Amino acid sequence: MSKHVQYINPEGLFKNPAFTQVVMTQGKGKTIYVGGQDAVNAQGEIVGKGDIGEQTEQVMKNLQTALAACGATFDNLVKLSIYIVQGQDLYSGFRASQKYLGHLKNPPAISGLFVVALANPAYLVEIEAIAFVPEE
Repeated sequence: MSKHVQYINPEGLFKNPAFTQVVMTQGKGKTIYVGGQDAVNAQGEIVGKGDIGEQTEQVMKNLQTALAACGATFDNLVKLSIYIVQGQDLYSGFRASQKYLGHLKNPPAISGLFVVALANPAYLVEIEAIAFVPEE
């Protein structure tokens, strides 16, 4: 555990291997805020229309690209907010995200929200992220 980032699962709260209940950052470093990513590729095309698994895969690729542009990886994630259109198969999206997050020793804090719609009717999932890269 870094002295700059603490992943905390306090007694009295459920410990789930897929997410951390509380993440605290302190000290010198950089905090990265990634706006909501949708299933849009670099050419502006929607990927995986009608398939939340494919859309989640593209969203995770977009997050990876955004983090890399700041010198960060999924290991630096401290918070994810996941917006899922009502009626979608949550498990398909979760399965796709685990290719990117399943290996994390300390998974980020995660909030999942079902919403009526996103900015484009073809979007089924949107994820925003916060990461912290400590100054070494």
